[in-house]
Amino acid sequence: MTDVIDRDGFRANVGIVLMDGRRQLFIGRRAGGKGWQFPQGGVLHGETPEQALYRELGEEIGLGPDDVDLVGQTERWLRYRLPARYVRRDSLPLCIGQKQRWFLLQLRRETSEFRFDTTGTPEFDRWRWVDYWQPVREVIYFKRPVYVRALQELAPMACPDGVPPYPVWWAQRNAASGRSRVRAPTVGGAS
Repeated sequence: MTDVIDRDGFRANVGIVLMDGRRQLFIGRRAGGKGWQFPQGGVLHGETPEQALYRELGEEIGLGPDDVDLVGQTERWLRYRLPARYVRRDSLPLCIGQKQRWFLLQLRRETSEFRFDTTGTPEFDRWRWVDYWQPVREVIYFKRPVYVRALQELAPMACPDGVPPYPVWWAQRNAASGRSRVRAPTVGGAS
């Protein structure tokens, strides 16, 4: 089986937002210290996004369907383009970015054993729990807008009694960098 790349050049992918009982989120450090991110991975031919979710959950952090509850998912595919330097021009079909379906999972137990050795090439070598909006700050720059959109859409499901307030660094980071792509969310909370 191979990855699914649509006619526009976007690779089908699932993103996994794993939440613990304190509503903190799992982020993993990419093997070799290449930044922090949520578990994610491609949808293979013949797979549904939900099947890909559980396969990736097992491959990347060693959990199975019995370890989590599926709380919700994004309504549509969320897309991001790869910067030109990351596009593999010699691959066919050409992949220019990813379209992702994001899933929110609740860990069933307070403590879980995460495993990064279930494949020959581990995705992560470390992990930690972080506050709800922190992954936006940690992920590589070109994925930030899709992280914002996914977390905004999933926030009411993750925190039905009130969306977590936005951290002070949210507005400061964008103002200091001169970027307008990652704006403060509009779903409430402090900026």
